[in-house]
Amino acid sequence: MGSIGDEIKQTRPFATPSDEAVVTLLGTADRVRGALSRVVEPQGITLQQYNVLRILRGAGDQGLPTLEIAVRLIEHNPGITRLLDRLEARSLVRRVRCAEDRRQVLCTATGGARRLLARLDGPVAETARQLLAPLDPSRTADLVRLLDAVRATTAASSGKVPGRDMKTEKKKEKENRS
Repeated sequence: MGSIGDEIKQTRPFATPSDEAVVTLLGTADRVRGALSRVVEPQGITLQQYNVLRILRGAGDQGLPTLEIAVRLIEHNPGITRLLDRLEARSLVRRVRCAEDRRQVLCTATGGARRLLARLDGPVAETARQLLAPLDPSRTADLVRLLDAVRATTAASSGKVPGRDMKTEKKKEKENRS
């Protein structure tokens, strides 16, 4: 396995090291996602459904409101209700209207979900170990720290597009409609 440029058969160098890093990160994320999907999908669930079930297992018997699950997802999914519908149809999630606030729906993992996760815990952990086998613990910690820094930057600039002032553009758009 060579560089990402070799892997995608790129014939020209990347314009900047940042471009190369982003493409490498996306390619790596795709490989990691694929490897983990191959572990969970034979059990009849997607990687996002697995993530929801892990979140609910961690929440315990008190469960979590739907929107709190959405906030905690690794990959944000605007269709959280449909995701929960599919899990509920398989009897992996139970949803109950909150007695204190009837607008909220509390979700909990069922016993079936806990048993499914127990079967997947070992294989998922082993896959993660294999994926990061080239890195010693120190380099793994460095990788986590570097990725945290990238995510922190993206969180701080969420919704911002470099070179564009969204307030000015919205104001111009509003003026054009007048």
